[in-house]
Amino acid sequence: MPKKKFQQWLSHSDQGRFRKAASFFGDFSHDPNIWRINRRSVVRAIAIGLFTAFMPIPVQMLLAAALAIAFAAYLPVALILVWITNPVTMPVFFYWAYHLGAYLLDMPAEPIQVEMSFNWLFTQLLHRWQPFLVGCLCAGALAGGIGATVVNLYWRYHVSKEWKKRSLLRKFKGKK
Repeated sequence: MPKKKFQQWLSHSDQGRFRKAASFFGDFSHDPNIWRINRRSVVRAIAIGLFTAFMPIPVQMLLAAALAIAFAAYLPVALILVWITNPVTMPVFFYWAYHLGAYLLDMPAEPIQVEMSFNWLFTQLLHRWQPFLVGCLCAGALAGGIGATVVNLYWRYHVSKEWKKRSLLRKFKGKK
């Protein structure tokens, strides 16, 4: 079952570390729904994690944790998926998001010479924030929707396959 795969993937010691870090949210972090692995909580967590991965803010993990707690999603998966956009992959994802936003707003996508400085941030990004933000929101919604749909379909397929296997085993044992 997919539940067993998630449990193997995330050890109990990892879950303990997540619980300790989530204590930042107080009593809300003690909700058992955010620590329970089931299809609905994992699918929600994947949607939340992928959506917040595209948000151009420095505290993506806090946003993902708050959304996971608010929507009773499996917190560890939501937090781990935020790291799809890390310092190595972030420029590629944000470049794509900027071009998507420019396309959606029917604006010309200007070539960007990225420079890691506050001067560049305030002079260059200030003129391009609208397509960048729209692109990030749309890319996050698209990635979250596709990821959640794929995992939901896979989970349902896997469970139905297991049920069919059990049914065949019962029929086989009953004929002996």
